[in-house]
Order: sequence, then C-alpha cells, then structure tokens
Amino acid sequence: MKVILKENVASLGKIGDTIKVSEGYARNYLIPKGLAIEASKKNIKVLEHDKKIIDKKAAKQQQTAEELRDIVESLTCTIARKEGEQGKLFGSVTTKDIEKSLAEQGVTVDRKSINLDEPLKSVGEFSVIVKIYPGVNATLKVVVVGES
Repeated sequence: MKVILKENVASLGKIGDTIKVSEGYARNYLIPKGLAIEASKKNIKVLEHDKKIIDKKAAKQQQTAEELRDIVESLTCTIARKEGEQGKLFGSVTTKDIEKSLAEQGVTVDRKSINLDEPLKSVGEFSVIVKIYPGVNATLKVVVVGES
C-alpha cells in the first residue's frame, strides 16, 4: 500500500514522502496515529497543493532542531555513581539517566534519541550522540564521577 507521510517517521522518511508499506502497518499504525494518509489520486493532488505548507513546517522543525542542537552541545551532564576499585561503577549510566540529567537542566530529549552503544560502566568523560532531527545530531558531553 502506498502512503504519504504527514510527519517524520525515523525508519521510513520525511514529511511529504510517498512510500510503499504493508497494508497492516499502514492501516493499524501509520494512519490511525495521523502519521500518514493513503496515497490516492485525490490525496496526491491535495499534497501537491499543500507542499508549500509542508516545506515551511519542515524548515521550521529543522531550525528548531538546530537551535536545540546548539543548546545540547553547550551542556555537560554530570552524573554521580558509587564506584569500586579502578574507577569501575556499581551499576551503570544508561540513556534514562542522561535523559533525567538533561531534564534537570531544562532540556527535554527523548531517551530513544540518545545513541549510547552500551551503558557507561566507568568513571570518566564521554561523548554521546543525540539524534534530534533527521540530519541534525548533537554531541553531548557526559561526565561520570565517583561518589563514596
């Protein structure tokens, strides 16, 4: 089934893209959540008419994402954990901890957009990639300190 995306969907595409997906995925997920509409002749004509509005919306989201990227890159997340011998942590620092630290600093970021290959298990300074918008990534400085 062909659908036209009304919102950015990470695994599929950007606003306004016409893509082919399975019928179940379209009817049970994309269309009910308002992420896409069926690509009928009528909807394609409406899309062409609304293309300017969609482009403005995408440009605004891009600008907002770039502003958020600048804010995230200027921040440093300091997270304290109990440590054992040789700087090893009891437990680990996960994306949930980083999300909470950012929220305490007034920045809302979904933890699914924080790209952490594996939880941080030692004391030190780490660079973490945060995917804010398609094509807009921020590098966040995370400092893990030990506490007694």
